Amino acid sequence: MTDIYNSEEFATLIELAYREDAPTGDLSTRYILSESNRAIATLIAKDNGIVSGLEVAYMVLNWCTPEEEFTFSPQYEDGDEVRKGDILATIEAPYAELLRAERIMLNFLQRMSGIATYTHQCVQCVAGTKTQILDTRKTAPGHRLTDKIAVRHGGGTNHRASLSDMVMLKDNHIAMAGGIIPAVEAVRPHLPISILIEVETSTLEEVQDALDAGADIIMLDNMDTETMRRAVELIDGQAKVEASGNMTAERLAAVAAVGVDYISIGALTHSVRAFDISMKIKPIQ
Repeated sequence: MTDIYNSEEFATLIELAYREDAPTGDLSTRYILSESNRAIATLIAKDNGIVSGLEVAYMVLNWCTPEEEFTFSPQYEDGDEVRKGDILATIEAPYAELLRAERIMLNFLQRMSGIATYTHQCVQCVAGTKTQILDTRKTAPGHRLTDKIAVRHGGGTNHRASLSDMVMLKDNHIAMAGGIIPAVEAVRPHLPISILIEVETSTLEEVQDALDAGADIIMLDNMDTETMRRAVELIDGQAKVEASGNMTAERLAAVAAVGVDYISIGALTHSVRAFDISMKIKPIQ
């Protein structure tokens, strides 16, 4: 089990999911099934892609069912490629607890697998280049941990997880400080050397200002491909370069070809298409 799943943050996320879905219990199941009724559930992929969230599904069931009362047998690991019709896992557990956990398990699995699948597609678009695909903070509220884990399962790289991880000076910060150079000068004296400073730019003049300020990472925001190429030449290895803004899968190969180090894509997590997964449950006679 990945260590991050033992965190307080993750435990709170699962607890909130149950409180949301069954605040006073499952009224549909309570009067039909007894505690002695058991069943076998099968998780089945209904699409082709990258599976993510199997460890989470285990933890969801374990939240309401003691470990000794169920078996969870995955046929794949998170990050594996799966095909339509593949059995992802089989579960034997109390019937009522399977029904209680079913929708929560599927919600995590479908969202995370959708993120991992789209991330994998984007990573494939830049294969053979040095460019890494980054996520953003454009995640579902409360789900940043699992969204970013899913990005890694798809072969992507995590950008900062929170505002506390690094400095990213965007247009509003720069406007308040009176420019890129004064903005960097205002924050740098207060930071340890381990904290990076990234600066958002939209013109070549701003790129030069970011270089003069000593930015560690320079973001090229909403630039056309030719302007990005000129910006990379101007930077000439003095800072890492991130391309951002309207980065569709169709653009990725051309953007990577100009030599950027990173391409950040908000759509990895803010516009995810759920990966179709079903759960079939059969009673044990």
